[in-house]
Amino acid sequence: MVDGSSAMPARRLGRELKRLREAAGKTQVEVAQFVGTPSTTISKIENAERNCPPPHLKLMLQLYGVDPVHAETLTQLSHQARECGWWADYGDDVPKWFTEYVGLETAAREVWTYEGGYVPGLLQTRRYTEVVTCAANATGRSESAEGFVQVRATRQQRLTGEEPMVLRAVLDEAVLHRAVGGPDGMREQIARLRDAISQPNITVKIVPFSVGAHPGMTGPFNVLRFPERVMDMVFVELRGGG
Repeated sequence: MVDGSSAMPARRLGRELKRLREAAGKTQVEVAQFVGTPSTTISKIENAERNCPPPHLKLMLQLYGVDPVHAETLTQLSHQARECGWWADYGDDVPKWFTEYVGLETAAREVWTYEGGYVPGLLQTRRYTEVVTCAANATGRSESAEGFVQVRATRQQRLTGEEPMVLRAVLDEAVLHRAVGGPDGMREQIARLRDAISQPNITVKIVPFSVGAHPGMTGPFNVLRFPERVMDMVFVELRGGG
């Protein structure tokens, strides 16, 4: 069975395997016969009700004629679906819906984000994260500020290293005017943004007030991009979920 920390990769993998099967014109029964397993197993894998064993996945990708690059991405998702990721260590300190998103973000090649209310988590300072989390808890949420600080610090490691993730962030000008953490906190946060844009894989742009109405006014969102466009997905955070 798929546990909470690996549910998002398992769902994404199952959805893509179903799409590939249908594109190949195969039924679950035909795939099961080729793989050598009951058809109910194929159904459970596609519905993220059970993990996909590596031998099964290899045969399925062979049957569907999946190219090596796409196959590698699906294999990585399969690994994540079978293992508890680093985010599972934080337990109840961070809500399940958010750790599921982090699991998929970890596998993404690029993150495109628009934010109209605050600095995106991948670019936040420790103080900024603490203040934002405490403000959210004042409305009835119970996330641990310390837990979010640690998770976001680990997420930010994807922006550095030998193969850093690409981050393209677009912020409403209001984000720079909202003094989260007071003047000192915002000076620290803006310095962090200036340091971030010195990295070749990070772009931060501002939508000025003078633009007037624009499509982003409907709310913030993240686009997770993978080597294969068909794997791309959009994530929208809501109050208490996403």
